[in-house]
Amino acid sequence: MQDTVKIIPLFTIALIASIAWFIRPDAIELHSWHTLIIFLSTITAIMFNVMPMGAIGVLGITIFAITGAAGAISSKKAVTDALSGFNSDLIWLIVIAFFMAKGFIKTGLGERIALLMIRYFGKRTLGLAYALSLADLILAPATPSSTARSGGIIYPITTALAHTFKSYPNDPSRHKMGAYLIMCISHINDITGTLFITAYAANPLIVKFASSFGVQLSWGDWFIAASIPALVSLFFVPIALYFIMKPRIEESREAHRFATYELIKKGAFSRNEFIMGFTFLGVLILWIFGANFGIHATTTALIGLSTLIVTGVLSWDDIKGEKTAWDTLIWLSALLMMAEFLHKLGFTKWFGSMVGEHLYGMTSMHWVIILVVLNAIYTYTHYFFASGTAQVAALYVVFLGVGVKLGIPIYPLALLLGFSSSLYGSLTPYTHARGVILFDSGYVSKKEWLSAGFIINLLNQFIFIVVGLAWWKMVGLY
Repeated sequence: MQDTVKIIPLFTIALIASIAWFIRPDAIELHSWHTLIIFLSTITAIMFNVMPMGAIGVLGITIFAITGAAGAISSKKAVTDALSGFNSDLIWLIVIAFFMAKGFIKTGLGERIALLMIRYFGKRTLGLAYALSLADLILAPATPSSTARSGGIIYPITTALAHTFKSYPNDPSRHKMGAYLIMCISHINDITGTLFITAYAANPLIVKFASSFGVQLSWGDWFIAASIPALVSLFFVPIALYFIMKPRIEESREAHRFATYELIKKGAFSRNEFIMGFTFLGVLILWIFGANFGIHATTTALIGLSTLIVTGVLSWDDIKGEKTAWDTLIWLSALLMMAEFLHKLGFTKWFGSMVGEHLYGMTSMHWVIILVVLNAIYTYTHYFFASGTAQVAALYVVFLGVGVKLGIPIYPLALLLGFSSSLYGSLTPYTHARGVILFDSGYVSKKEWLSAGFIINLLNQFIFIVVGLAWWKMVGLY
């Protein structure tokens, strides 16, 4: 992560924001306008990487407190408003999940799971893709960082496998296996990100924003809604990529020997791996059934983290040193705080109504057609963003408001836009830190990445619309 400050872009954003501060349109209330200016400036700063995201979050919170942008009548109320995002239980759920993910990496359990999947399912190249998919799926509930899950655990094993089959980066041999597997783990990571609230850092924002429209989703509700379309995608995407990327090696029996050798080197399960595994299973069970016993999902996460600390699997130094988690806490809290004030102050409702009026002619169409069009616009707008979370913060509520205005049932609308917010992750190689890591491996050209990204996204949209709508109807969500 970069630590320098890009002075010229930062100064440019500040200058434009300062000018816009004083030219409010008559249709927008003063405090809504000021909140919007700070919010958009924060999003723009994230998009152009003017500073690390956590630092941008601190700056945004500071300016919000100094200006009393939400209309605070005292300095104390202004700073209380600015810090209100830290009160979100959903944000803390994600942050604690980051800490737990550290346990998978530190104990080596995550690597062992991936190697076991390869050992039992990796006799063919397509089987290898499914083995890596299963490993990602198993790790996803407690690993909200796609960089940690795909880039930190799955990717090193994938490149080692490719080298075993003499498939090297920046070389024609990359088409033997490496290019196919790299694209697979990227797209699979997008799909597993849809399955759990705790599998993708933007999911808590989606849940929080959707709740303001009356959509209430617990950890279990989200999983049930995502389960069938996501599992269908997990089955078909490796097959589709097999034809798109065309790996030259079809059989991969050497992978079995590779995984077996690596597992022998690791030795027997350690004490800490056992504790990590049982703690993870316990947390997963409570996330699914805890509401029946009055245990909140965030409380469950706290129980899991406390268990890992007390048993010595994680030290307090591990917690303090997990920079990504603390970084996420700050920028996610800042974005959530501003977005909630935009909703409270009426801006999102006004904007949704305004856009809805311009699209009023679409109301004569069936709502499914309108949903498909809105979701496509939302998804492909991602080509202009360098952060999935930034797009969620900037546009998710807006598209919800427009969809409601156009008569789309709220649950299918909120869910499809929410799941698309993960599925668009592999459209480009510059969208997420994980994408940058995988693209920089040298196995996939930019043209190949963009082409495969677009085709697979179309496939995922088709599955989540057709299968998703049928499934959500079946379980009574609309």
